[in-house]
Amino acid sequence: METPLPKMTQKRQVTAIIILLLLWEAGGQIIKYSVLEERDSGSFVANLAKDLGLGLGELVSRGARILFKGNKQHLQIEQKSGNLILKEKLDREDLCGDTDPCILHFQVLLKNPVQFIQGELQIQDVNDHAPEFLENEILLKISESSHPGSAYPLKIAQDLDVGSNTVQNYTISSNFHFHLFTRNHSDGRKYPELVLDQELDREEQPELRLTLTAMDGGSPPKTGTSQVLIIVLDINDNAPEFAQQLYQVQVPENSPIGSLVITVSARDLDAGIHGELSYSFFQSSNQVIQAFEVNTATGDIRLKKKLDFEEIRSYHMEIEASDGGGLSGKCTVAIEVMDVNDNAPELTISLLINDIPENTPDTVVAVFGISDSDSGNNGKMMCSIQDHLPFLLKLTIENFYTLVTEGALDREEKAEYNITITVTDMGTPRLKTEHNITVLVSDVNDNAPSFTQTSYTLWVRENNSPALHIGSVSATDTDAGANAQVTYSLLPPPDPLVPLASLVSINPDNGHLFALTSLDYEALRAFEFHVGATDRGSPALSSQALVRVLVADANDNAPFVLYPLQNASAPCTELVPRAAEPGYLVTKVVAVDGDAGQNAWLSYQLLKATEPGLFGVWAHNGEVRTARLLSERDAPKQRLVVLVKDNGEPPLSASVTLHVLLVDGFSQPYLPAPEAEAAAAAPADPLTVYLVVALASVSSLFLFSVLVFVAVRLCRRGGAASAGRCPVAEGHFPGHLVDVSGTGTLSQSYQYELCLTRETGTNEFKVLKPILPNLSSKSIGREVEENPSFQGSVGI
Repeated sequence: METPLPKMTQKRQVTAIIILLLLWEAGGQIIKYSVLEERDSGSFVANLAKDLGLGLGELVSRGARILFKGNKQHLQIEQKSGNLILKEKLDREDLCGDTDPCILHFQVLLKNPVQFIQGELQIQDVNDHAPEFLENEILLKISESSHPGSAYPLKIAQDLDVGSNTVQNYTISSNFHFHLFTRNHSDGRKYPELVLDQELDREEQPELRLTLTAMDGGSPPKTGTSQVLIIVLDINDNAPEFAQQLYQVQVPENSPIGSLVITVSARDLDAGIHGELSYSFFQSSNQVIQAFEVNTATGDIRLKKKLDFEEIRSYHMEIEASDGGGLSGKCTVAIEVMDVNDNAPELTISLLINDIPENTPDTVVAVFGISDSDSGNNGKMMCSIQDHLPFLLKLTIENFYTLVTEGALDREEKAEYNITITVTDMGTPRLKTEHNITVLVSDVNDNAPSFTQTSYTLWVRENNSPALHIGSVSATDTDAGANAQVTYSLLPPPDPLVPLASLVSINPDNGHLFALTSLDYEALRAFEFHVGATDRGSPALSSQALVRVLVADANDNAPFVLYPLQNASAPCTELVPRAAEPGYLVTKVVAVDGDAGQNAWLSYQLLKATEPGLFGVWAHNGEVRTARLLSERDAPKQRLVVLVKDNGEPPLSASVTLHVLLVDGFSQPYLPAPEAEAAAAAPADPLTVYLVVALASVSSLFLFSVLVFVAVRLCRRGGAASAGRCPVAEGHFPGHLVDVSGTGTLSQSYQYELCLTRETGTNEFKVLKPILPNLSSKSIGREVEENPSFQGSVGI
């Protein structure tokens, strides 16, 4: 029956328990078990969890393992119950030979944290082998002159069992001449000794045949037999004698087969056949007979097979020298096998973790044991790994090492390590064993995504199509796997008034940005927002980058004419004196363009004219000037079409129609343009009528105010009123009615004679001439020439 023998004796005081626990943690605790050999696989040995004082769940969570030398697995742990059971049927004779007791050493390895517990498993012998003689017949020659009481040792039987199960007794078949004693060798083995009870008579019985029986101590006992043939010889006076009773010799284990070990020598004083000697093994074990051979004539002992110090370290044998007369002598030969460094160290991996998370210091990578079958310095070992690696070797218990990380590993710095564990013995020559381990550093989400730029500037031409790809942002993550997979998103804008969700969208997988709507440069020239990049690790890490979107202008706005206003019912008419010099400023076309840049650069040109060559338009500022002197032949009514064109691609344009009235010194009454007459004749819609009435009312009120103001000023000057002449009015014309300069305002104050005519049924007034006292008409002309700002038109 298997009985656990845990070495836990002091349990009385708390202090003793603490000391035991500390010893256990250090690997000093030894648990002992015993089991009978030849038990079936799966047989119960002990409850390991109970003996270690661990709960079943803790035993499983710590990954308990059983380690034997040479990575053999004789025991295994039953996870459900924590029982220690046999993994295979054990044969004590195969495992230990004739060594008694047969003890197998093992270790219990616990992880998280790493802990070793020493263990011993004793294999108890069962009587499964019967005694066996190496020879079926034992030849014994005894002289007829031998006296009663003479003893003759016989060859022993071999029994692979040990202890009480090996040979315990010998018996001989019943006869009248001999009885048998069972004797003990110095090494504990029992051998048979035949004792003569009654003298032999060769003439009466030349030979005897007896049965020798060997019996072991098993229950039930097993036996083995051999025949003993006794030949009665004539008288032989002298037995052979060896030169020495004990021969001792040392033999290197690497000696070649057939090499001479030692020569034993005996002599016999008899002559003739009684003096001829023959050497042989006597009562030698099967191991001796397999390893050595003796020359029967010379006594040379030679190797029959290669020796192995690690298997058998010494041999003891008896050599018998027999003469021709049946007498013999014996000596003992002790052969010590000398160890040579013929075994390289062995390394056995018990635990290997190839995948180590980064940022976890002092992580166990491997647990392994080393061994060397040699002895002395040949069996001493040292273990090392390469320099400059973030790993350490720690000796846990004798010849067991733990490979741990020296500090936290960084996968982004190095993702794979190739570690070579080198075990070297101290023999001569030194032998070594190398074992390579590849350690992969698994990723931990310790790096946030990083954008390739801190900010991005994207240009989008206005009037784009919806869902247009306008650019991309890109972020990388130095982690691996899911920790490096980046998801992009739009972050809420700091200004809640910016409708970011309706302007752009982002592909969460690749960072492509799309415009959701058609952008208008004139409405929104630029906007900015932040893009977030988040990995898929746990916990998720993120970063952000600024994206600035600039809307590029497209030439989508035609020029817009601000002055003169195009009013079909009341077109604007400019007055030009016929005495105007070339370059006289008639008016200035003012236009704007809602675009920007070159799309808003405007140019002006005269598209149509009643009389080509009479007027010209300055291309850059829109000023309409006379191109030559006016003559009487020039039609009094001129119609000009001015084209305003931007510099976009393609260019857009607008046109404006100007009516110019040529007058003589501003005294000719204002004549309405033909288009105005036609418009007046045409029926107007009600809205237009309302507008015209309102405009006429405002204009009449304004004109009346001006006239009153002029009359008051003239009356104050005391000017005399005469029949048929109008009072002189002095005043300033509002800038929105008179444009005589390039800026649209009147630069100086002028006095004009105004007269309301009764002959016409209109509300028109005549500008007769400027009141410039003491100045002739020539000086007036010069004044006008010197003051170009005077050249202009008056429109009401």
